This record gives sequence, C-alpha cells and structure tokens, in this order.
Amino acid sequence: MRAMRNPMDSWAKGDSTWFNIGSADKDLSIKLQVAGEEHAKHLRMVMISADITAPRYWWTEFDTYRFGVEKVSCSTMHKLMSKPLKMEDFESCNNGCFSEQMIHTVDYLNELIKAYNTEKDQQAKRAFWEYAVQILPQSYLQKRTVQMSYAALRRMYRQRKGHKLREWQVFREWVEGLPNSWMITE
Repeated sequence: MRAMRNPMDSWAKGDSTWFNIGSADKDLSIKLQVAGEEHAKHLRMVMISADITAPRYWWTEFDTYRFGVEKVSCSTMHKLMSKPLKMEDFESCNNGCFSEQMIHTVDYLNELIKAYNTEKDQQAKRAFWEYAVQILPQSYLQKRTVQMSYAALRRMYRQRKGHKLREWQVFREWVEGLPNSWMITE
C-alpha cells in the first residue's frame, strides 16, 4: 500500500496499518486498478504462497502464466515409482466414477512400478520408468507450491472466468477467499 503512494509522494495520505487497509488506501488502490495494470504496480508487491494439488491437464494451462508466478512441483521423475498408485491419485476418479479403462491403466502402472522396484538392471529400470511416465494419465494429481503476486492472480481470475474446466472455477472461488481479495476480484 505504501508503494502505490510513491509516484505522487503521498505517503502522508496513507491510512493502512500492517494488518488493515485503510479506506483512503483502498480508494486509491481501486482508482489505480481501474486505470490499468501499468498503474496498479502495487499489486505486484502483494505476494501469496500456497500449495495447490491439481491434475496435470490443469497445470498445463496454469503454466501459461509466467509473469509474477513461481512454482516448485512434486517430482514425477523422482517419486512416481516410489509407491503403488491408487485411484484417488487421479482427478478423474475422485468423483467416484471409475471407468474400466482407468482401472486397467492404474493396474498396469502399478505392474510397471513393481517391476521397476524389483529390477536390478539400470537400463531395464529406466525403460519401466519411461513407459510409466509416457502412459501416465493427465488426470494424475500433482502438488505444486506456488508463489504469486496479486497482480498475477488478478490476471488469472479475469481470464479464466467462465472457463470450461471445473478446476478454474474452484481456483476462482479460492481466490475470492483470500485476504483483501477485492484487490483481485473488483
């Protein structure tokens, strides 16, 4: 909030504290947001970190947003073969809808995981891992810790309104519950 007052040297007009945004600062923030992203630079300084677990197909779309977003994911390369997969590890199965194809795919992946973990030959192990990664369904849930600015969240929130994927609507609802979410949603 303090940074948005820098261009006009208007710090004395600021009325925010560490934990509360004052009405004068809120009014100025809204005025700057209405003027456009280039004027609402202060939103780039409001940061949030969160763990998000989502299917790989959603992460592919999330990766569109590079500006103001950092992320570290759980490793498919290092951890996929470390334990048997369960149906709950896939978004497509979390609604209780287990298709025969999905059951067979998870069973086959578990056969590859078992073979990988009992195999001694490194070339054979690599082949089991490569094939498992290649056939891993896009509905596989992956956790990533993300750090984003409110400016980036504002862009995502607006651009993904009405998106076909249910996950974007869940994301938008999560954004609406953030502290001072009006900076993103209004």
